[in-house]
Parts: sequence; C-alpha cells; structure tokens
Amino acid sequence: MASPSLPPSVPSQTAAAAARFARIPSSVSLKSTSSSFKIPHGQQQQGQLENLHLVSLSKQGKLKEARDFLKQMDEAGVLVNSHSYESLLEACGKMASLSDGRLIHRRLGNPSRYLENCVLKMYCACESFRDAEKLFDEMLEKDVASWGILISGYSQKGRLKEAFRLCTRMVELGIGLNSTVFTNLLKSLSDPSVLEIGEQLHSLVIRTGLSTNVSVITAISNMYVKCRQLQRAKLVFDQMVETNAVAWTGLMMGYTRAGKQKDALALFIRMLKEGVEMDQFVFSITLKACSGLEYLNLGRQIHGYIVKLGLESDVSVGTPVVDLYIKCSYFDSARRAFKRISEPNDASWSAIITGYCQIGEFEKSLQIFRSLRLKDMAMNSFIYTSIIQACSALADYNMGAQAHADAIKRGLVSYVHGESAMITFYSKCGRLDYANQAFESIDEPDTVAWTAIICGHAYHGNASEALKLFRRMQSSTARPNDVTFIGVLTACSHSGLVTEAKLYLESMSREYGVDPTIDHYDCMVDAYARAGLLQEAYELVKNMPFEPDAMSWKCLLGGCWIHRNLELGEIAAENLLQLDPDDTAGYILMFNLYGLHGKWDEAARVRSVMGVRKLKKELSCSWITVKGKVHRFVVGDKHHPRTDDIYRKLKELNCSVTDVESIHLTEEDVSFGLPERKQLLMEHSERLAIAFGLISVPNNVPIVIFKNLRACKHCHDFAKHVSVVTGHRITIRDSCRFHHFHLGKCSCDDYW
Repeated sequence: MASPSLPPSVPSQTAAAAARFARIPSSVSLKSTSSSFKIPHGQQQQGQLENLHLVSLSKQGKLKEARDFLKQMDEAGVLVNSHSYESLLEACGKMASLSDGRLIHRRLGNPSRYLENCVLKMYCACESFRDAEKLFDEMLEKDVASWGILISGYSQKGRLKEAFRLCTRMVELGIGLNSTVFTNLLKSLSDPSVLEIGEQLHSLVIRTGLSTNVSVITAISNMYVKCRQLQRAKLVFDQMVETNAVAWTGLMMGYTRAGKQKDALALFIRMLKEGVEMDQFVFSITLKACSGLEYLNLGRQIHGYIVKLGLESDVSVGTPVVDLYIKCSYFDSARRAFKRISEPNDASWSAIITGYCQIGEFEKSLQIFRSLRLKDMAMNSFIYTSIIQACSALADYNMGAQAHADAIKRGLVSYVHGESAMITFYSKCGRLDYANQAFESIDEPDTVAWTAIICGHAYHGNASEALKLFRRMQSSTARPNDVTFIGVLTACSHSGLVTEAKLYLESMSREYGVDPTIDHYDCMVDAYARAGLLQEAYELVKNMPFEPDAMSWKCLLGGCWIHRNLELGEIAAENLLQLDPDDTAGYILMFNLYGLHGKWDEAARVRSVMGVRKLKKELSCSWITVKGKVHRFVVGDKHHPRTDDIYRKLKELNCSVTDVESIHLTEEDVSFGLPERKQLLMEHSERLAIAFGLISVPNNVPIVIFKNLRACKHCHDFAKHVSVVTGHRITIRDSCRFHHFHLGKCSCDDYW
C-alpha cells in the first residue's frame, strides 16, 4: 500500500512510522482504568503510535472504530494531532458521513486555518452546503484556499450559480482569483449550454494575467472541447507556451468523440515528433481512433510500441488493443491480447464477449457470462446487450430472460441498444407479446427500436401490424433507415402485398432520403416471385440499378420452383451458380424443379454435380425447450431417452398424412441416397420435435420449435395437419421466418 503524503506540519521523525500505519492491527486498544494505564515516557505529548492507528482506521473507512478509539485516547490523555484530524475529516467526506464529520468538527475547538479548510472540504464533499456556508462566514481568517474549496464544492456538484456568486464576492473584496479557482470552475463547464460562461471565464483569465498558466489554459482548451467547440479548443491549444499530456489527450478525446478520428491520430503523430511523454490514456484514445477507422496496420504499430514500453498488461491499454482487433475482425489477435491483460475489467470482458458473438461462437460468450456471474465480477450494459444478442441467435429463451432480469436488477439495461436488443430477442424467441411490451415501455423509441419491432412483426408474418407500426413511426421524431425498409419490404413480400412493396421502394429516396440498396431490390424481386409475377421479377433483376447478386437470382429461382416455371428457373439457376457455385439451395431447387416436370435425367445431373463438388448442407437440427431443458433432434435421431414414445406418436400422426408420395429433395435429404428419402421425410427433425412436444406439453400450452434451416413443404403441411388433429397451437421458427399453426392454417397463409 502506497504511503500517504504528509503535510509539512507533521514532524519529520514520524514520517517513517506513518509509512507503516496500515500494518498496525485494529486490535490495538487503550482500554484500561485510569489507575492501571500508564502513558509511556516521551509519548505524553505526541502519542505517535496512537495517532498512527487513528490514521489507519480512517484510511480504512472504519469510522465507528475510530470514534471508539478517540474516546479511549481522551480517557488516556493522549492528544489527537492535526494529521489525524485531517485524515478523519477526509474519510468522513469520502464516505459522506455527515454525522461523524460534525462530531469531529465539534472536537476541534479553535482549529488552525488549515484544519478549518479541511472541515470546509468535508462539508462540501457531504453536500451539506448550509454547514459549509455557516463555517465559511464564521471563519476569521479566510485565505484564497478557503474560497477555492467552497467554489470548487459548488462547481463540482453543478451548482454554478452559487459558485459564481462567490467569485463575484471575491472580486468585490479585492481578492484575486487564483489558478485553482479558475481550473475548478472551468472543469465544471461540460455542456454547450454553458459556453457563454466559459467564454467569460476565458476573458477573465486573460485579464488576470493567467493565460500562460499551463493548468488554467489546459482547462480552457478542455472546456471548449466539452462544449463542442473543437476549432476554438485547437486555437487555444496551439497558442499554449507549454503543453502537458492532459492538454493533448483532452483535444484528442474531443476529436474522437466528434468522429474526427483522423485529426486525433494527427495529434498523436505530432506528439511522437515533439517527443511528448506518453501515458496509458494517450494510447487508449489513439487505439480507439484506430478502431473507429479500422486502421489495422497503424494499430499494430502502436501495439508494438506499447509492448516495448511494457504496458500491454495494463487494462487501460490492453482493452482498447482487444477492441481494435475485434473491430478489424482479427479475433485470434484479440484473444492473445486479452490473455496478456493482468486484471481484465468489465470493459475488457465486454470486448472479448462481443468478439465471440461476432465470429458466431455464441455458446462461448454465454459460457464467459456465466463464469463472470459466478465470480460476482463487475458487469456493464454492453455485456448484457451482447449476451441478449447471443441468446437471440441461439433462440435461448431461458438464458435470455434470466439475463434480462439480471440486467434490470442491476440497472444495466442500455438505453441506446439494450432495449432494442430485448425487442429482437423476444421476437426471435417467439414471444412477440413480450417484444411488444418491451417496445411500448420505451418513452421515446429511437430508429433502432422502431426497426426492431417492425422487423419482429414482419418475420412473424404480421404484415398488417408491421405496416401499422411503420405508420406510427412516421408520426414520431424517429426517421426510418435502410434496415427499417428491409423490415417493411419483407413484411410485404411474405404476405403478398406486391403493390405496397413497390410503393414503399419508390418512396424511400424521395420521401425519406434513404437510397435503396441491392438488398431492397432483392426484397422486391422476392415479392414479385412469391406472388407468381415471375416475368416482372425477371425484368427487375435485369434492369435494377445494380448488378444482380446471388440473392437476386435465388429469389427468382425460389419463385420459379413455387410456381413451376422451368424456363425462367434454368436461367435463374445458371446465373446463381455462376455467382455462387457452392450454394446448395440452388441445386436443391433445380433438382426439385426438374423433378416436378418429370425431367429425371436433368435432375440426376444436378445431383451428380453436387456429388462432384462434395456439397453437403449444414445438418438440420430442431430443438424444443420443455421445463427449462433444451431437447435437440436431427433427422432420424434415435438418441433421445424417450425415443420409443416419440416414434410411436410420430407413426400415429404419419398414418393420417396423405401427401408422402409427392416427395422432393430437401436440405435434410442431401446427404442420403434417393431410395431412402421417403422414410427420412417421415423422420425430419421438426417432426421429431413436434412429436416430443405432444407427449411432453399440456394441451393448453403452445408447442414452440426452432430450426436452423428452412422448413420443407412436407413438414409445413405436417404441422398444419397436427394442429387440426390435436388442437395444439404450434409455432416453428425456421431460418427465414416464424410459422404459427392453428386449426390447419399457418400465419404465412402458405406464402412461405
């Protein structure tokens, strides 16, 4: 533990003992009767050991023990010295213990001016300005420090009116404002609304001849930075006769916050050229600027310099290094940099959790989160936002709901992104009711929040509600962005609202100043194709103001398969596979399209190309949560403890399904031979999950299933059939959207 600095009034012979005050055990006691207790010779006057113990108690914040010990010192006749009083008053201020502070004040009697100033500082720290003003008015000998303490106290608490009232009194009494007063006042000006006051202080500094004082001019420059007057801050900075690291970093921070990272980096280069001594804060700001610009090479050079200086284990430097590599998609480098941080803090953990989410290792991010909770580590709102996003991707409702509750309990729901993340999470987990509640609880939803709820309804097939929300958004202060329109166009596309989709696409640039991208045109192609307007879709692909991408042709090909148009389908497939020859979905759609037209030779060639290219789609997996436990199934799965019951229920349900003869190749069939496909169809993963849900969930509870791939037509029809036979409500979220089945109908109106 570092030794405290002692005021000049403390005798030099006690300095060595004071450096060891923290080692004195709290069990030291002066309890005794007056007849048996003897004060050691030479200690009657100073009581060095006792005073050191009193200082130790105050430094540790043990004010109750300190009070008891003071009584013992009084009973033993040991005097309390000024340094002990100073430490006690400082502890009272730090702990905002006004009652203890008043007790110490009453003990002082006729204190020195220095101790009166300590009492004044304590009252300000406790925000008891009535006591502070009373003491200030009663002080017979105020010095400049006394004025400065009270002015600083008011200014630090944002009570500028009272602070400037005292300044005016000083001027009227002919007391000169010193650098400390100016510095404290300037530090309190942190908002553009007080710029005029800052300008007046700047003028007063010049008139009082303090314009060459480094601390004052630095405070002026930083004041302009906080008031968003970067040009004026730079002008003050450039005119400084002498600069310090605070001045450099203050201006750099201003540039970074204003999105002018290049200007911040230019200042860093100047610092290097001028040989200015660097500290951790300089490197932290510089790395943040590199992250914002994704300047990987420059960031690496700075990282190398940090390593040479031996600073990479420092959390204030190591964390921005990790963040830089994550922003630049170099996660292995980020992971190595993270491991070198000696004591990671919440920002460090937040950065690495974000990195794992960025590369799709959501389970790893949840594992870290659980570990942090078990260790009761400090958290921040960014960690919770990332975890909620991970739970959205995994559709892990239980973990996400727990994290949401934990964030609320700790007051760590981010009002910038956290609330929007909650909306998306509940939407993706099938709880659109909770998503609506989360949205409606926001007083003034921003663009991200509006977009999240609109997209939620779009992917649940609630086109009318999505468009109603968009109209509400138009009446608010939030402005739609490009992602908002993706949600709007998707809602139209998935619900057959072709005319509406076209009008929204045309209005983007004209009415909202949002330039359409290839993604918006692909949504329009999809809307035409799903609705059977294949020629219109084809013309749009050929004539849109962008080169068609793989998705453009895939949307057209999907429509051709739905509406059995082989001629346009071949054109779409040829273009799709030229752009993305490894897209398994393109081959599957063409195989099925050829099969629908009885062209089995062509279908076999498609299958042969897939074999040559060794194309295998990601294995399909469906999962359902029952009583807090996740149950996962793959095609033909027989590993579940209740396998016999599941297949018995499945056989019972399959007997009443009549469409099994018209079988087409699906994602789950790609890895198997064609003769086995009929049996495999009966054992698709979502069918197994539905069967398990029926034997595990009460009749009045909906069955909610998640799937990592798109639902096939047969399983879609199977779910409709089961909803009729059993009366169960069934929800399936596939890779594209939600399907809500009830009494033989799906929310997508078979438009999926």
